[in-house]
Amino acid sequence: MGTRLTIGEFSRITHLSAKTLRHYHQVELLEPSSVDPHTGYRYYSEEQIPLAQVIRRLRDLEMPIADVKAVVAAPEAAARNRLIAAHLDSLEAELIRTSQAVSALRDLLQRPDLPLTVEHRTVPATLAVAIQQTVDRQDLLTWWRGALAELHATVHAQNLTATGPTGGLYDSDIYLNERGRCTVFVPVEGTSREIGRVITLTVPPAELAVTRHHGSLNDADLTYGALGAYAASHEISVEGPLREYYLCGAHETQDTARWETEIGWPIFRADID
Repeated sequence: MGTRLTIGEFSRITHLSAKTLRHYHQVELLEPSSVDPHTGYRYYSEEQIPLAQVIRRLRDLEMPIADVKAVVAAPEAAARNRLIAAHLDSLEAELIRTSQAVSALRDLLQRPDLPLTVEHRTVPATLAVAIQQTVDRQDLLTWWRGALAELHATVHAQNLTATGPTGGLYDSDIYLNERGRCTVFVPVEGTSREIGRVITLTVPPAELAVTRHHGSLNDADLTYGALGAYAASHEISVEGPLREYYLCGAHETQDTARWETEIGWPIFRADID
């Protein structure tokens, strides 16, 4: 039988605090080799040191306790490696997201104040093929990419002729309540067949204040902010879906620096009869 170690000795050896060791005991992650029934003192064995060291390193990598327990309980090395690799992939993805957020914040803080060019535009009703769905805001980008790919595939498969740029309509609820109706569409001429999610739709007419966003849509909120402030300050903003036209986007190029998007804000136009 190996040496019996007190919780203090085991803590010094493994660099796990007594508080942490008690918690790991409670959650059945690292249980003492024995507990004195009279005093409640916890004792550990030498054989538990390697396990404690593994657990500490996994927790240093922010692996949830439930996942650490799964790694510890895995019957073979291959299964353990799969669990650890999955967590490392998650950490790398989170690191990328954090890096992107930091970069976006730096760009925002260093962003020069550029003049806003706004056009007031009357948009007529337009026949189009479209995909419509109520979407959670957190899923919007994934839905948008998939819907556009499906829509363009349908246009190509049916030999339809586009009569204008691909566009999108986004109800205010998507921002106000984090869930709302979203529509992507391609204006076309001729008759189309409704297949899968693709439907025939008449995009409604609108009066819009329009400005152009250059580059990736990751910071499109800045252009939206400037355009919305313009509409509010001129007291012309009205209810209605926000509108986008993708003059050059993912369908044309993967180089986001070349993307050009028109953003339309619904307005009341007093300058027309």
